[in-house]
Amino acid sequence: MSSSAEIMSFGEMLIDFVPNVSGVSLAESSGFIKAPGGAPANVACAVSKLGASCAFIGKFGEDEFGHMLVDILKKNGVNTDGVCFDKDARTALAFVTLKADGEREFMFYRNPSADMLLKESELNMDLIKKAKIFHYGSISLITEPCRSAHMAAMKAAKEAGALLSYDPNVRLPLWSSADAAREGINSIWTYADVIKVSDDEVEFLTQGDATDEKNVLSLWHDGLKLLMVTDGEKGCRYFTKNFKGAVKGFAVSTVDTTGAGDAFVGSFLCSAANDSSIFEDENKLREALTRANACGAICTTVKGAIPALPDLAAAQKLISSSQ
Repeated sequence: MSSSAEIMSFGEMLIDFVPNVSGVSLAESSGFIKAPGGAPANVACAVSKLGASCAFIGKFGEDEFGHMLVDILKKNGVNTDGVCFDKDARTALAFVTLKADGEREFMFYRNPSADMLLKESELNMDLIKKAKIFHYGSISLITEPCRSAHMAAMKAAKEAGALLSYDPNVRLPLWSSADAAREGINSIWTYADVIKVSDDEVEFLTQGDATDEKNVLSLWHDGLKLLMVTDGEKGCRYFTKNFKGAVKGFAVSTVDTTGAGDAFVGSFLCSAANDSSIFEDENKLREALTRANACGAICTTVKGAIPALPDLAAAQKLISSSQ
């Protein structure tokens, strides 16, 4: 019997090199802290930390960094039966500039990195077909053969009855142009049951004002169960077929916003895996989004993504203290 996991996260995991001082450029930085990164891997760790079963599917370089990252997944309780290694390509690296307000800029080393070389034949289809929720981003769509592997995994999960969750996680430097990014991200838009975008991503994808509901709703498609827009510290907005609204965020001392959106997504996916009626029951949905907002907020109070991911007790404590 092969193993299984309720929630499956597909895509890239890499090493983020974060300056040891905020508010300086990469060139000015005197040193860097090595941190595991990659949105789909962050989501997998977030889910696991909150107590649900999660597997990660992706490819790593057969190098020290690759093995280090897979060890981090294992230490965080993530199933790695869907992971493989490439002996010819390196694990991806990203240098991340932390601006004074904790926001980030990226410089990537992926030419090509192992994650881009995942092939359809290397997918653990048994594992994928057992997932209740299949989550992915858009970086795995940029180049072949990974794009075909992404499409095959997504379709297999959908056919097996999984809920498809999409967080495009726009990283413009990785695409050949802004138009190519929009086109690539939109190419799989209508497959998803649940989509989470940030306010910045709404602005990028619609080329309009993210606060204007008309622009947000231009991202809706008929097969969607839920569209979520994260608004940073302000909280989030939600749209379903039958209701819409906003849930307030939490005031915390932000150090580093890396991984906040992934903590939010991980928390929400745990709620959805636990009770699928949240798409029809607005009170339950608001409760799930409050918890997701709390997880996102806590994640910004510590440098790095995975070390900052909260457990359920930390999220509940923040919610209780803010009431």
